[in-house]
Amino acid sequence: MRRLRLLTVGLTFVLTFQIPLYASPAERTTTNPVAPDGHDPWVIQSDGLYHYCYSHRGAIWVNSASRIEEAVQFEGRQVWRPAPGMPYSRELWAPELHRLEGRWYIYVAADDGKNENHRMYVLEAETDDPAGDYTIRGKIADPSDKWAIDGTVMQHAGQLYFIWSGWEGDTNVAQNLYIARMKDPLSIEGPRSLISQPEYDWEQIGKPLVNEGPQVLERDGDVFVIYSASGSWTDNYCLGQLKLVGDDPLDPASWQKKNAPVFGSTATVFSPGHASFVRSPDGTEDWIVYHAAKRRGSGWDRNTRMQRFTWDIEGNPCFGYPVSEGVPISAPSE
Repeated sequence: MRRLRLLTVGLTFVLTFQIPLYASPAERTTTNPVAPDGHDPWVIQSDGLYHYCYSHRGAIWVNSASRIEEAVQFEGRQVWRPAPGMPYSRELWAPELHRLEGRWYIYVAADDGKNENHRMYVLEAETDDPAGDYTIRGKIADPSDKWAIDGTVMQHAGQLYFIWSGWEGDTNVAQNLYIARMKDPLSIEGPRSLISQPEYDWEQIGKPLVNEGPQVLERDGDVFVIYSASGSWTDNYCLGQLKLVGDDPLDPASWQKKNAPVFGSTATVFSPGHASFVRSPDGTEDWIVYHAAKRRGSGWDRNTRMQRFTWDIEGNPCFGYPVSEGVPISAPSE
């Protein structure tokens, strides 16, 4: 996310994971970055299309295409622009498009020009077209109503949950991950529960401390939350992992955190983070879509990338490491 610029810490994580599958000469290929600019990329699949939801020029846009890389490459259609002078008129961050209970909704962080007033808001589609017009339905918050960004929705055991990044109090000491039960797609019921805070060294690079960008990833009944850690303005932004191991998502003890990042910087790719996850068009492959810094030390000057990931024998996602720019990789299977 865009935040007050702080000093960049020069340490770079060089992670060794499973090597990505590179392309053979006969395959359709793509290269990273798949879009020259971009931040907090959110892509969702529906009815054979990929819908890319993003903020741009003070508004929210949606682009739809039959291929992932095409969805993130083109401008698409403006679906909502806030009226001026409202609490949600400025700094639209990380919008997410969700299909819930037969309707399309967009969840977005916004403020009035003052960062301390950032809160989550929900928009509802006026039609059944994900790229149609939207109407703001209001703020979505738990009773504490503290600073909140990067909200996402988890559907689990017939219940909706809202997960977001927020402050414990009213000052920017650290961003933690919180979860709360949703009454419906427009509102939260009950208090928030803390499920992650920056505790490991790799989560504490850059001040204030950061856990943000939670994304739900599910497979064969297992539920993961993949989140971003350390300052997004540093070269050490990376992805961490929570796994739901208990029955109650609102119980902090139900979440198990990995003690090392699952996706991070290399000698040539810096600050990969804030991902979303989709399947290939034929449904046989899993893909991560994420942003990374354009170069060492470029902070929030970022582009959009994607690559395939796999799973280990215990059912955990294996993201490998970020593929370097210009290296051909096999395009999503069709």
